[in-house]
Amino acid sequence: MTDFRIPAIVLMAAALMAAAASPPFDYYVLSLSWAPAFCAEGNAAARNSRECAVGKNIGFIVHGLWPEDVGGHGLESCGTSKSVPGAVMKFALPYMLSPSLIRHEWATHGACSGRNAYGYFTDIVQARTSVQIPVQISSIENQVTESPGQIEKQFADANPSFPRDAFRTYCSGRTFREERVCFDKNLKPRACTAAVEECRNPAVVIRPPL
Repeated sequence: MTDFRIPAIVLMAAALMAAAASPPFDYYVLSLSWAPAFCAEGNAAARNSRECAVGKNIGFIVHGLWPEDVGGHGLESCGTSKSVPGAVMKFALPYMLSPSLIRHEWATHGACSGRNAYGYFTDIVQARTSVQIPVQISSIENQVTESPGQIEKQFADANPSFPRDAFRTYCSGRTFREERVCFDKNLKPRACTAAVEECRNPAVVIRPPL
């Protein structure tokens, strides 16, 4: 009888090839940038008219979806990346609002994900739409001050299916800048590790939308 078993050396070689093809990171960090803080910087408003449009009540936009490892060494600029196709740009624009940001995130982070441009930005949209923004933040009309822990609790309460430590608040000085949300490679919410930077200021200012 013919033996159809695959030799162990072939199985080992296949496993090594698969491991080599798999991007060497552990999870994703979805970065949600608070547009009012960004637009208050220098000439950011003049250079980003869509994101910083007065009266549009723009709050969070997607900054990026970053490949991260538990040791804190995020992957960046993994070789030469192809340009973002026009259809993909159009698809991502409602979530990121800036063609230059889309191109930057693809070249800096997306090309490290092992996905093509369509797959990467589809992942961005899937991750973003899975996160509910707390009403305490989405409805603010005047500047408020909160602790990073309060903000993270508000996100956790608004997203009860997420691990409570899936959220990290990022600040610049006393200004709230971003909320970062951790996902595994299959875009399932997961706990962030210590590698994801967290605001150490006991209180931060949240600017209202323009």
